[in-house]
Amino acid sequence: MDQLITFTSNNTILVLSIIIVSFMLLNSLFAEKLRGYTSISPIESTQMINHDDALVLDVREMNEYSQGHILNSVHIPLTNLKNRISEIEKHKSKKVIVACRSGHRSSHACANLRKNGFENVFNLRGGVMAWQNANLPLIKK
Repeated sequence: MDQLITFTSNNTILVLSIIIVSFMLLNSLFAEKLRGYTSISPIESTQMINHDDALVLDVREMNEYSQGHILNSVHIPLTNLKNRISEIEKHKSKKVIVACRSGHRSSHACANLRKNGFENVFNLRGGVMAWQNANLPLIKK
C-alpha cells in the first residue's frame, strides 16, 4: 500500500491521465445505453425506412434542408422542436430517425424526443454528410 501511495504521489499526472482515459472509455461504452437512443449508420437507416416505415426527422435549419434532404423527411429545426413536437406526437410508438448535418444537433433532438415519450429514437450517425458519403440520394425541392 505504501508503494502505491509513493507511486501515485511521484506520478500524479500519469495517474490522473489513466483515470481520465478510463472514464472516457467507460463513458463511450455505456453512454448510448444511458441516453436511451441508438446511433445508426445510413445503411441501417435505409433498412428502417424501407422495412419498418420509420419516420425521418430532419432538425437542420431551413437553408440546410433546402440544399437537400432525405425523401419524405419531416423538417423541424432543432431550435423549434420543443414548440412543434406536437406535429409528430402521433409517431411516438414508431421508429424515429433524427438527422442533422453531422449528427451533433440530432443527438440533442434525440434526447428531447426521449424526454417527451418517444420510444424508438435513433440518431443518424454522421448526419446527412454520412448519408451523402454512402451515395444515398437527397431530394431538393
